[in-house]
Amino acid sequence: MKKILIINGHPDKKSLCHAFTDAYQKGAQGTAEVRRIDLVDLQFDPILRYGYRVPHELEPDLLKAQQDILWAEHLVWVYPIWWGTFPALLKGFLDRVLLPGFAFKYHKTDPFWDKLLKGRTARVITTMDTPGFFYRIMYAYAGHKIMNRQVLGFTGIKAAFTTFAPTRNSKPEQRQQWLAKVEQLGKEGK
Repeated sequence: MKKILIINGHPDKKSLCHAFTDAYQKGAQGTAEVRRIDLVDLQFDPILRYGYRVPHELEPDLLKAQQDILWAEHLVWVYPIWWGTFPALLKGFLDRVLLPGFAFKYHKTDPFWDKLLKGRTARVITTMDTPGFFYRIMYAYAGHKIMNRQVLGFTGIKAAFTTFAPTRNSKPEQRQQWLAKVEQLGKEGK
């Protein structure tokens, strides 16, 4: 049975992202082992205060998150696109959890690194108010590229993206279709 970890990066429990997280989890249950992290429920300092120069002891919630990431074969990231990329809460989580020695390891004698989370896959589910064509044409998927190349790819995780937009004026019927699509992704373990 596939091991799936769902990480909800939206700070509002009444958000569409939260509903997508519920829908994916509902779809995946029964066909996969599922664990879930709602970042809003975690207790941690989101600021990597000294970069990697001074070690910052991980809080219990972050240690558990690292264990869950290592356990998972497939990670599902759910968050809104705000100011072109992910919310501050998710950025802080990434800064504090995907550390050297856990997610990657720099080589001492060359500019390269080892991708310590290699072999895992991910589905990134995002929402945004910007129309999809505008995000593609004007911004060249900037936030998606950051998550795909500079976060997940850097650590060895291969990702696929599903984006729902624009959400701001979406009708209830549209949202129901989106929720059904996310639930189906969960059923398929994608």
